[in-house]
Amino acid sequence: MDNRAGEMEVFVAAAEAGSFSAAARRLNLSPSAVSKVVSRLEARLGTRLLLRTTRALQPTAEGVAYLERARQILAEIDEAERLVANGAGATPRGRLRVNASVGIGERCIVPLLPDFLARYPEVEVDLTLTDAMVDLIESGVDIAIRIGELRDSGLMARKLMTSHRHIVASPEYLARHGTPQRPEDLLGHNCLRFNFRRAQDGWPFRDPATGEPFTLPVHGNCWTNNGPTQRQLCLDGLGLARLGAFHVERDIARGRLVTVLDEFNAGDIETVQAVYVGHRHLAARQRAFIDFLAARLPSQPGPFPKA
Repeated sequence: MDNRAGEMEVFVAAAEAGSFSAAARRLNLSPSAVSKVVSRLEARLGTRLLLRTTRALQPTAEGVAYLERARQILAEIDEAERLVANGAGATPRGRLRVNASVGIGERCIVPLLPDFLARYPEVEVDLTLTDAMVDLIESGVDIAIRIGELRDSGLMARKLMTSHRHIVASPEYLARHGTPQRPEDLLGHNCLRFNFRRAQDGWPFRDPATGEPFTLPVHGNCWTNNGPTQRQLCLDGLGLARLGAFHVERDIARGRLVTVLDEFNAGDIETVQAVYVGHRHLAARQRAFIDFLAARLPSQPGPFPKA
């Protein structure tokens, strides 16, 4: 019996998970079984697809090419089976595991959940808000809402919205310390920064006269791991922060926070995306949730959903 599709699925799982043990957990197999399938596939093809090290599996050049094509084939198989089993208009149902950062979750996702669940009463949303980077495969997450560029080639993403980042402070802070007129003025201010690994060491700007981008190192006495905390510290007058519009739009509109250096950061845009494991078709509940968010979440200038 031809079991090439099964071999492809095991290989894709091993390549994406980075280890035989992680792939085994994903497929409900033993690590030795996963290793044997990959070795058998390599023997049949007459080439090595994965480099084994003590730390991780790394696809070879041939492995990368095979991985890309295998994902496409598996997706086509899944789609064919889904259409036959459920029909093209399958009703969204079942448990949907969603992961998002605290800020985007509280500001953009949570306010929309009642409408989504009213529209799709057979769906159950399991929402986790955390600013830690979650492995979708290891944690069983169906959809993650992430900000910025997609770095994991084993995942797929759909753009939901764009949001401008603002540099903000409270009127009280600016009254005490003055309003910066140029980025260099920030060197004399208390700038609140993020402490997670992917945070930038400096704040990006663009010269309005030449259009040239540059990054300015900033300094301050407080680091945090999420936007809502920085927003509150700004409201309390501790310093300046660089935050997405979804965090501070309502505060700006009500005068509780003030933007500064707008002409220097007009191009400071962040993309919010729905991310999911790439080689599998989207279940009806996943597709419904992503389509719903894409329709309801705005591109700048907003407004964002009311809390």
